[in-house]
Amino acid sequence: MKSTTLAKEILNLLLPHRRLLPSDEMSPTDSCSPWLINHIQKTMFFIEQEKPIHFVLPAFPAKSPNPEKVLGFLPDMGEKISLKFLQSLCEQIREIYAPGVQITICSDGRVFSDLVCVEDENVTAYGREIQEIIHEIGADSIDIFNLEDVFRNMNFDQMRQEAIQRYGESLESLRSNVKNDHIARQLFNGIHRFLVEDYLVLYPSKSRNKVKNECKDLAYQVIQRSNAWGNLVAEQFPYALRFSIHPQPYHSEKIGIHMIKTSDQWGTPWHNATVFDGKEYRLMKRSQIESMGALLVYEKGRPSHYVLSRPLQVSDIYSLQEAA
Repeated sequence: MKSTTLAKEILNLLLPHRRLLPSDEMSPTDSCSPWLINHIQKTMFFIEQEKPIHFVLPAFPAKSPNPEKVLGFLPDMGEKISLKFLQSLCEQIREIYAPGVQITICSDGRVFSDLVCVEDENVTAYGREIQEIIHEIGADSIDIFNLEDVFRNMNFDQMRQEAIQRYGESLESLRSNVKNDHIARQLFNGIHRFLVEDYLVLYPSKSRNKVKNECKDLAYQVIQRSNAWGNLVAEQFPYALRFSIHPQPYHSEKIGIHMIKTSDQWGTPWHNATVFDGKEYRLMKRSQIESMGALLVYEKGRPSHYVLSRPLQVSDIYSLQEAA
């Protein structure tokens, strides 16, 4: 099989799982669609050398500190299902391309933990548990990369500042980009919403307007550090294809990917709890799940996920979103 044909076949295995911006969800998804152009050359680079195709995924940072969203600061069923999905995707590709795939999770929790009110020791504990899950499920195609792998003999604050200085852009430049680019604006709005949701719960004495204004500055800093991390990752892994857990434009150089069913396009295991309705697992806010009377399930003595006594309907999700 020619390398171009094989590369297309591999990339098209990703199509059902793409996480697109709402404006791009109706874009064509056939095997000749132009989205392949951004990724086919990188895929062929590995195929022609008969090496595992390398993907990087900035993700699995740490749990949100908001108890209305999550069950605690350690990984739970949402992370386990997501990691199982990534491993299964690698195994699907291995069936048509023997060298297979390697996914490097570039854990970005350390990069902006101080901005999102997550303690560094919780980032460490979360990362340790992610490694244990990878070992437990036999995910031999997944490894982990984090800030400590680059900056040594520094404390965490020094690591963060070094990353910004070496790889970051100015906040003024970011503000201009958000103002003038609708895609950058959608990312800003999504991160701002996450921050506002968490800070309203963590700082109940502050007014909503005050929290919203404070979180604007924080959102720019989160994006600054996230972009710096992306630049660092690109330098470390220059030939890798780039996954993203955020919705992406149809023609993006990043491949937005769904690892587990979500109640909205921005949902991740670290901002939600997981509910099983007898048919499938889905991510939703903890408070929403509990409002439906779901039962909490424990695994290894820790909260893992919820179970509903009836299948979840689309109308349930819409009504909960409207209530929020």
